[in-house]
Amino acid sequence: MLDPAVRDALVTAVGAANVISDPVGLRSYECDGLTGVRQAPSLVVLPTDTEGVAAAVRVCHRHGVPFVARGAGTGLSGGALPIADGVVISLQRMRRVLAVDPLDRRATLQPGVTNLDITAAAAPHGLYFAPDPSSQQVCTIGGNVAENSGGAHCLKYGFTTNHVLETTVVLPDGEIVTLGGDTGEQLGPDLRGVFVGSEGTLGIACEITVRLLPTPQTVRTLLADFDSIPRAGEVVGDLVAAGIVPAAVEMMDNLAINAAEQAVHAGYTLDTAAALVVELDGPAAECEAQFEQVTAICERHGCTRLHIAGDAAERARIWKGRKAAFAAMGRISPDYIVQDGVVPRTRLAEVLARIADLGAEAGLRVANVFHAGDGNLHPLVLYNAAAGEQERAEELSKRIAELCVELGGSLSGEHGIGTDKACSMPRMYGETDLATMDRVRAAFDPDGLCNPGKLLPTPRLCGEAPGPYRPHPLEEAGVIERL
Repeated sequence: MLDPAVRDALVTAVGAANVISDPVGLRSYECDGLTGVRQAPSLVVLPTDTEGVAAAVRVCHRHGVPFVARGAGTGLSGGALPIADGVVISLQRMRRVLAVDPLDRRATLQPGVTNLDITAAAAPHGLYFAPDPSSQQVCTIGGNVAENSGGAHCLKYGFTTNHVLETTVVLPDGEIVTLGGDTGEQLGPDLRGVFVGSEGTLGIACEITVRLLPTPQTVRTLLADFDSIPRAGEVVGDLVAAGIVPAAVEMMDNLAINAAEQAVHAGYTLDTAAALVVELDGPAAECEAQFEQVTAICERHGCTRLHIAGDAAERARIWKGRKAAFAAMGRISPDYIVQDGVVPRTRLAEVLARIADLGAEAGLRVANVFHAGDGNLHPLVLYNAAAGEQERAEELSKRIAELCVELGGSLSGEHGIGTDKACSMPRMYGETDLATMDRVRAAFDPDGLCNPGKLLPTPRLCGEAPGPYRPHPLEEAGVIERL
């Protein structure tokens, strides 16, 4: 229970109109996109500017109250899960585009600006923002910075960290600092690089300056069907071997294709085993020459259908199908978990076969949607919580993430570790590595108040069963009570 004095101090810091305390309102903040784990906070504050964030953080620091920064809540790893006796600092009211500089190709934004709105602000100047997560219509730049999000076009253009030049940060004690600079660099340690992708554990980004790119002269997109996933995977390897770096190479399996097609009618083939979306962009002459190579490689590997987008509308329809895949899973399963891991491109066919085996062993279906160009998988574990399948689904999801490490990859490509995979971190890192990460975190946040219980394994976190609260047998017998 939050001390009334702390509550009053937070109301003073941000204004009564920017505080949510009623139980119904607090329920809206009890989870992010990892909906199987929930915890309502004691209070939510919604500052409108950097000073408001700093004022709220200073109150929490002074009283030893843990706090969690939250953007749009689209994260998929439990990174914005509240603390029971803590505060959520929501950045949703910080939605202003502060500046667009077309000469230096930069934009400065508050953290609540959506990914797609950055490009909308830059478009009149012939510019755009390259990172494009599938949730780009609703996910915010603050969350992109926290998770180092990528998206479909990260193969060619990199992740959020490659496009953030500077960020104004409120540290866990309420101090306001600037990390980075005009070129993204600064003297001394790369604190900007340390901060991007730290999952909200080192402070709160309140103003973010990003790099903008010129809109490509030409964009060519194709949708290719294959009768097996290995054949589609071979195309990806051959594209890279040929020296072609597409803007995007995405793959979907049959389950994902069917769900997406039911949802948005993008023109996908329902009975194909796998589909590749390949996109090239750049100078017209280069695009045309490479596009001929791409189609030839697809045909050489037994492509059963090759559909080339004839105009911008057709291209948008193809991408609408791919980007609708996560949400569309609700059409074929009442519940699902979105996992995120990375494997070397050469092991795509192997990992997908192993995932199928794990799914069969667990008695659950797994749909696959992924950034094939850089080996970033997004397996979707389908289950029915009402039928008691949640625990099996969570265990299968964990085994898939750890399988990626076993095959030479990593636990996450862009969704982060959060609470979901913190206990799997020792599978990827040794004790010295984890201790070093913990020391860096403690340098920013010695009191451990900023998004505690995320990213790094802790005895409390990893000693408890994941998922919703399960009553102790003595509690069920009426011998003890839960406080």
